Parts: sequence; C-alpha cells; structure tokens
Amino acid sequence: MSDSLERVRAALDAAGVAAEIREMPGSTRTATDAADAVGCALDQIAKSIIFHGTDSDTVLLFLTAGGNRVDPAKAAALAGEALGRADAALVRARTGFAIGGVAPVGHLSPVRAFWDPRLADFAQVWAAAGTPRHVFSIAPDRLLALTGARTGDFVA
Repeated sequence: MSDSLERVRAALDAAGVAAEIREMPGSTRTATDAADAVGCALDQIAKSIIFHGTDSDTVLLFLTAGGNRVDPAKAAALAGEALGRADAALVRARTGFAIGGVAPVGHLSPVRAFWDPRLADFAQVWAAAGTPRHVFSIAPDRLLALTGARTGDFVA
C-alpha cells in the first residue's frame, strides 16, 4: 500500500469513519473518470483543488462538486489572500499527494479548507483516496466535519 493511501486510511480510521477505499481498474484522475468508474453523478465527486496562498505561502484546499469549477477571484476573496496555481511539485511537497489523487484528508500538514455547498445535496459523495486509482465514499456532512472546511461561494 502506498504511503499516501495509508495516510488517508489512517485519517479516516482516526476519525472513526468506516469508509471502504476502492481501487478502480482505471484512472480516477479526473472527476469524469471517477464518476464513470463508481457509477455516480458527476457532482457526487468531491474534487480536491489545491491553490497556493501567495501571502501566507500555504496551500489551500477547495472541495468542490465534480461538475463545478473554482473561480479564482471568488476563491481568493473567500480565502482572504491572493491565490496562485499550485504546480505538481508544490502539491506533492505540501500535501503528500500527486495531482489526480489529492485526498481531502491525510495531508502531510494541516491545510485550510473550503467547501462547495453543492456537495451537501447528496447522501454520499466520492473522493480521491490518495492515488489516481483509489476512491472512497462518505456522507457529505461527515466529510465537511472531518476537513473542518469553511462553506462558501467560490465556484464559477
């Protein structure tokens, strides 16, 4: 088991979340790939989008429904600082995950997180479990509580 997958499992276990982590036969790198693989609606995929806070030099996590796109200006206003794109090297160094497998939990260090309210429209959502081939399902309210995310309007 990869280190990133183990961190996700450990974070879920520590929170008392009995989520089944599934390995998919193909990539779940994109929200469309993930939705097709698990057989759910696109918006049931909880995408983990990472931005770089240029003032704080931290990474920020924006959890959004699979069909939504993060609006950088709205995200910056919500975060209270200018945001830049986080390249693959920065994402891996700060979160421990490769792009396409960034999980909402199990990061190398705590991250400030923000929540797309669209995710709450479902009984369960699916999120990356640390690799581009692993996903897990969870009730949205549990995921929101687990991440400590702040709800806000940051989608286009």
